[in-house]
Amino acid sequence: MSLPGNIPCEAIMQSIADGVFTVDREWNVTFFNKAAEAITGIPASEAIGRKCWEVLRSSLCDGQCALEDCIAHSRSISGKSIFIVRTDGTRVPVSISASPLRDAAGELIGGVETFRDLTEITLLRKEMESAFTFEDIIGKSPALRRIMTILPQIAQSDATVLITGESGTGKERIARALHNIGPREEDPFVAVNCGALPETLLESELFGYKAGAFTDAKRDKAGRFKLAKEGTIFLDEIGDIPHSVQVKLLRVLQERTYEPLGSVAPEKTSARIIAATNADLEQRVRDERFRQDLFYRLNVVRLHLPPLRERTGDIPLLADYFVRRLNTLKSKDIQGISEDVMAVLLRHDFPGNIRELENILEYAFILASSGFIQLDHLPESLHPSASSSPQTGSAVTAGADLPMTMEEIKCRAAQAALARHDGRRMAACRELGITKDTLRSLLKRCPDTSPQDE
Repeated sequence: MSLPGNIPCEAIMQSIADGVFTVDREWNVTFFNKAAEAITGIPASEAIGRKCWEVLRSSLCDGQCALEDCIAHSRSISGKSIFIVRTDGTRVPVSISASPLRDAAGELIGGVETFRDLTEITLLRKEMESAFTFEDIIGKSPALRRIMTILPQIAQSDATVLITGESGTGKERIARALHNIGPREEDPFVAVNCGALPETLLESELFGYKAGAFTDAKRDKAGRFKLAKEGTIFLDEIGDIPHSVQVKLLRVLQERTYEPLGSVAPEKTSARIIAATNADLEQRVRDERFRQDLFYRLNVVRLHLPPLRERTGDIPLLADYFVRRLNTLKSKDIQGISEDVMAVLLRHDFPGNIRELENILEYAFILASSGFIQLDHLPESLHPSASSSPQTGSAVTAGADLPMTMEEIKCRAAQAALARHDGRRMAACRELGITKDTLRSLLKRCPDTSPQDE
């Protein structure tokens, strides 16, 4: 088929930025352009001839297919927002348009669908609104998967949630996800860093005050609980609040009421409370630094986020996410991370967790103009020469050889996964997202590793 001027239609379809594919009456893919390859991660040679739902794996492939609706009712749709699943498991937000496909005689021969990658637009919106959902929590480690499995059910409840974990593990992102996928998503999400406010200011920030409560109180001021309305109040660093505020917070949890400073009448709150801490609250209870009754009131549903050093298999996924995010925010086109840099990152113990990884890559983006992030783009403390240095924060274990090849990186990741699962290979395969045959083949090439099955 050609257009006027003898321009092939296929050449036009290959040149546009939107993904385009066509199917026949049996839902077999008959055309798949280059943009579709880039968005899905599937070559046209693998897509053509397969069922469309095997290729795209979209959120509408469960019986609500837009293309099927177009063909059945002989109509077109446009601008429908869905997501598709890439081969690496990444969910890509897209906008689709679909129409029936007819031949020159007007006979129905299939359908055509176009889809536009909305990743950058969605990312910028979420950066502005902090509208994170559980789909934005990156990782496939067993501990994180368990949290992801129960997160939707927890979000639908009104139970108080306590999120624990080291600084930088993503506690606020989990809290926002709970809010944004729950029934309170249209109401405010109000975050308070309890550790950053002095005792007198913390109480007035949480509960507000009435005019005349103190010298400079010229008018009433609403506290964070009132601002949260029917939404969610997130109390970060809850372990640092003083005893006087602990008593008042306990009353909120028990009776759902509080008194603003200078008030003689209690006010009610319906806000859901999510608390977070990087402290060992049980130890603080034993040390009488935290009220035991308040701890039990907070500890209704508990989610513990593991440190990054215990989920090294997630480092490549997180690094890829941050590269894509920073490309969008910095208007750059960094292709990824070199093998040498990935080796350094996999050996680093990340005392600052995910936040530290993000900061490292943001620093690298300042120095890297294009291509792949290289060793000389990393902070000085992560350079290979720092491996023999006794300074805190050294990136590499003393005596370790750098750089590693990608084969060595894969071996290390496989061996670490086996160690975490006490040698259970199927569990390691599920964490790594590979088949048992792939793991067996990999381990055969690794030094000092038995190739036997479990």
